[in-house]
Amino acid sequence: MDWQNQPNPFRRYGGAKLIRLDHLPPETASRPHYDELFRPATGGPMRVPNRQSISQLLYDSLSLSAWKEYRSSRWSLRVNPSSGDLHPTEGYMIFGAIHGLHDRPAVYHYCPLTHALEVRRELTEQVWNGLTRGLPPRALLVGLTSIYWRESWKYGERAFRYCQHDLGHAIAAVALAAAVLEWETRLLEAMTTDDLKRLLGVHHQRGIEAEHPECLLAVYPWARKPFTPACQRAYEPSQDLLAGIGDGHWHGSPNRLSPAHQAWPIIDTVSQATLKPKAPDKEFWIQTAPTSRSFDLPDRKLSARQIIRQRRSALALDGNTTLARGDLYRMLQRVLPGSAPFTALPWRPAVHLLLFVHRVKALAPGLYLLVRDPDRIGDLRAAITKPFEWRRPPACPAGMHLYRLCEADCRRAAQMSSCHQEIAADGVFAAAMLGEFEPRLSAHGAWFYRRLHWEAGAIGQVLYLEAEAAGVGSTGIGCFLDDATHEILGLTDRRYQTIYHFTVGAPVEDTRLTSLPAYPALPSGNDVLLQDNFVDQDDGAAHPPKGSS
Repeated sequence: MDWQNQPNPFRRYGGAKLIRLDHLPPETASRPHYDELFRPATGGPMRVPNRQSISQLLYDSLSLSAWKEYRSSRWSLRVNPSSGDLHPTEGYMIFGAIHGLHDRPAVYHYCPLTHALEVRRELTEQVWNGLTRGLPPRALLVGLTSIYWRESWKYGERAFRYCQHDLGHAIAAVALAAAVLEWETRLLEAMTTDDLKRLLGVHHQRGIEAEHPECLLAVYPWARKPFTPACQRAYEPSQDLLAGIGDGHWHGSPNRLSPAHQAWPIIDTVSQATLKPKAPDKEFWIQTAPTSRSFDLPDRKLSARQIIRQRRSALALDGNTTLARGDLYRMLQRVLPGSAPFTALPWRPAVHLLLFVHRVKALAPGLYLLVRDPDRIGDLRAAITKPFEWRRPPACPAGMHLYRLCEADCRRAAQMSSCHQEIAADGVFAAAMLGEFEPRLSAHGAWFYRRLHWEAGAIGQVLYLEAEAAGVGSTGIGCFLDDATHEILGLTDRRYQTIYHFTVGAPVEDTRLTSLPAYPALPSGNDVLLQDNFVDQDDGAAHPPKGSS
């Protein structure tokens, strides 16, 4: 590893005005409960967008969750996970004038290091009204970008798909943080890549440290008139409006992340090939009816915000702990479409789960398949050529299309297909996420390649939280051998492709590490002028040392 060039994990815009947000630690017994996040919104007491609710939204989605320390090294953890703790995802917010934050509509870059907003571009009321025309009342916009260099520094050409996994985790993190506020989230897919470049102010960036625009989310308080796929499809700000935003004055200059770089041209090639040049066709917006009834499950009275902020990536699993069958079924119900965060995604579900079940009480070890879209059962049975059982397991909930393929000790297969990593065999179960590959790319375009990884990342985010709620841990596995996984099933063509691996089990804690609060005591005051290109002189936070991860 080239530790001297380890990228700075925090993008800052030197010279931009910094507006500190409120720190709102969760109370252990506070409402809403975690299980309430998956119930349909009912229009309870409206949490309107204000300083406190915006602070909480970001605090529960993109902020720091803790610092870890070992000897002289210190590094941060975040609410949204990242491959290798490298955090290529950058967050932006666009909203109107809000008392206590800013007296004009503006585009902001979110700085998780200080839990603050950097004012990048001020807008007029006329522009803001044009930008929100067609959106639900009181809507905010959240934009996400990726810095490929942060991942490629460590992972080389694999970095592109790792960035897309992280993007999916971030989308789900925002959608679930919004659900805590009884807000809804929708991905605005009518926007093209070029539209997003101008709207988020990254169109001037060049080179290996540039931010690449990924997606735009509408986040809004529950509305009686649903923001349907037809409404989402119709949302498309005028090109003149977007050009005017892009051509205006943008505040601040991005900080340099590394003194030197290693280029990976294949990443640029794939990135260029998967740009979205136009709005999707009508067929893209067709969704299946909701299949999840997970909101009917008993409420465990767990604080939603506590679960969200305590999420961690396990580094090792104990290889002994078992999980109750009901807990596994609950986890699988949560990843079915029909509730947050999957209601944010406007396309028909495209990712299914191959499960390597190791230690689940009252459930035989073996291979299982969770089909997230029941209309794909026949196609999957045709694509999977091995002579499997396809038997429903005992006490499987109604509406959940889970099949036992075979009874077997599949720990070795799980480990081997996950790049021989023991963590895939040491959990209670591991999962390989299978994406509908060539059919979707042929139908929608190469840009849907990114969406497959976003959907997989969103599934991973729910599994992370479900593991915490069940009293165990989990981690995403970005390194896997797709040909080995396909051989297990007898997949012989590219209709289905392995997208992401994941594992759940009891974490082995590293007692050498010290945990520190996410944010030390900060000085009072909201508006602080950034004094250098990385960190406020007075904020008391430190850069994770070179060599930490």
